[in-house]
Amino acid sequence: MTRFMNLLCAATIAASPIGVMAQDEHGDEHEEQAEISHGVEAEDHDDPDEHDEELIRLSPEELAEFGIELSKAGPGVIRNEIVVPGEIAVNGDRFAHIVPRFIGVITEVHKNVGDHVRKGDVLALVAGNAGLTSYEVTSLMDGVVIEKDATIGEVHTTDMAAFLVADLSTVWVNLSIYQMHLPIVRIGQRVAITVGHGHATQVGIISYISPVVDEHTRTATARVVLDNRTGEWRPGLLIEGQITTATFEASVVLPKTALHRIDDLDVVFVQTHEGFAPQPIVIGRTNHTSVEIIRGLKPGQVYVSNGGFTLKAAMQKGSFGDGHAH
Repeated sequence: MTRFMNLLCAATIAASPIGVMAQDEHGDEHEEQAEISHGVEAEDHDDPDEHDEELIRLSPEELAEFGIELSKAGPGVIRNEIVVPGEIAVNGDRFAHIVPRFIGVITEVHKNVGDHVRKGDVLALVAGNAGLTSYEVTSLMDGVVIEKDATIGEVHTTDMAAFLVADLSTVWVNLSIYQMHLPIVRIGQRVAITVGHGHATQVGIISYISPVVDEHTRTATARVVLDNRTGEWRPGLLIEGQITTATFEASVVLPKTALHRIDDLDVVFVQTHEGFAPQPIVIGRTNHTSVEIIRGLKPGQVYVSNGGFTLKAAMQKGSFGDGHAH
């Protein structure tokens, strides 16, 4: 720990303040004063004995055993996102209410809820009051029967839909946009849509935003038309939408799982020829999953992207498992 403590002291005494414009996951900008020593990289060539006090050596087998994952630092995109609730709904442009042409008694029902139909398929037969002449009620489009209000023997009128047929190859995702987010939500923005465990995330684009705010919920509706040829996105599902409100390219972007806090400094564990060592860094823009590195880590450096808490615990205790830490 001696070298690391010296490094922390150097970062405090010899550092020059840097003004960093950072954005949190809500898109708010704030001025962040960060400090880092100009001699961080030079410390790598200090006395080998002091260097060994801080290094942790692990074999590939031990990395796998403790779930430690390595990645190479490189460029990426920071997306400012807001998370909003939503619901899957039938595509309002792709469904049809099937209404009998004349009042009559339903004599046959050929299709039920869940049945797939083609345009022109017979859904039911109705015996009209005038001469008891029967006529067919047919589907107006390809799709799935999602509602049925037709029972043999019942009189059906022309103001009631006997069947509701919908084309579910696409669905609407209706997102609830709160008042505070309305100024930053726009048509054309990217939305990552998730349901929960067992469902893959699907990305869509906002194609419509309602011009009015609901008087009860005080939210507007942003809509995404989502491909649903797999049938996974069932109308009625509650979902979560991550709307990207801004994007920023950066030369070094890491997952937040790589960050650790040691003695009031943000650090990343980097791989050297001798082992793993904590490297102080300066953070820039962030969102809920990723972080931009302003200083302290260069593109191409290998770092611990996941599982670094094991190295942190080993370093703080001065031991690791059966003695592989030094």
